[in-house]
Amino acid sequence: MNPLIFADSSYLNSYLSIREGEERLGQCLSLPSGDNLADSLASFKSAGVRFVLLGIPEDIGPRANLGRGGADLGWAGFLERFCNLQHNAYIKGMELALLGHIQCHDLQEQSYPLDLNQPQDLSQLRQLVARLDQRVSAVVKTIASHDLIPIIIGGGHNNAYPIIKAFSEAKATTMAAINLDPHTDFRSLEGRHSGNGFSYASEQGLLSHYFSLGMHELKNSAANLKALNKQHFPAISYQQIWSRREMTFEQALQVATCYLGDSGQPIGVELDLDSISFMPASAYTNCGVSISDAQFYVHTIASMPNSCYLHLAEGAPIQHPAGITAGNSDVGQAYATLVTSFIQAKQEIGE
Repeated sequence: MNPLIFADSSYLNSYLSIREGEERLGQCLSLPSGDNLADSLASFKSAGVRFVLLGIPEDIGPRANLGRGGADLGWAGFLERFCNLQHNAYIKGMELALLGHIQCHDLQEQSYPLDLNQPQDLSQLRQLVARLDQRVSAVVKTIASHDLIPIIIGGGHNNAYPIIKAFSEAKATTMAAINLDPHTDFRSLEGRHSGNGFSYASEQGLLSHYFSLGMHELKNSAANLKALNKQHFPAISYQQIWSRREMTFEQALQVATCYLGDSGQPIGVELDLDSISFMPASAYTNCGVSISDAQFYVHTIASMPNSCYLHLAEGAPIQHPAGITAGNSDVGQAYATLVTSFIQAKQEIGE
């Protein structure tokens, strides 16, 4: 089975609304030249594309972490909003390509009958996540090998592990990563799920530097924090910044950028939508960061020359209390806003 569903004109047009006299961002997106990944990426590269949009429409990882579902719908919500943004002098649309999404449908279908209260079924669900890892890693490794910048949207934060693995293998080096998230995602190696992407990457020697930003002091277990400290991975908590005001968010980001810059490694930019207040997500919160702070975080790290990908996860439109339409709007707008913050920062520095 091909791990990738390639975008084409009908795929794109299903999300695009055209208005006479205006040019939408979706109208500028390059599309794959066929169903050969390497050939399509080479074509993108020769056409001046720098950023490749890739979706992961799954919620197996969050459910395997005993969380709520719905993250499979974030990719579609993103495209509906992003493709209909205006193309103008503030963004270079010709540097963007829409690749498509990881084939997740078969794994999703296999996951639905499983009862998470049964240990054997939970184990099977986590095995499905491991199969998804292989698909994500294969596609992202090929993108990285062509020196393109993937922007990866949707699904659970479990996908951080195969993305880090892909870049580490493609670049033949260890990786650095920063994660704006109330959870450090450094749980035990109990089978793959959305709560242990970074601990798996660390255990396998793929992740040499990891900065946990905005972690919640009471949403991470003692064992989780002990494992993080054992690797000497720093963290600045939500409470340090917003509750006790020991430092500003800007000061926290300065600490993070110094740490990441000193690593000398390629830097992954990670953000879990459950860090943002009132955002429909796999783990909803009303005590998180604002969307503007999340934008500033993405812009700041994207401005570092070594930052090499953006991964946005856990947006779950179905979890909106007003229903799926409102959820698609909120998650889609958040994803689109964060993606454009990343792209604009990169285009400003010419990296």
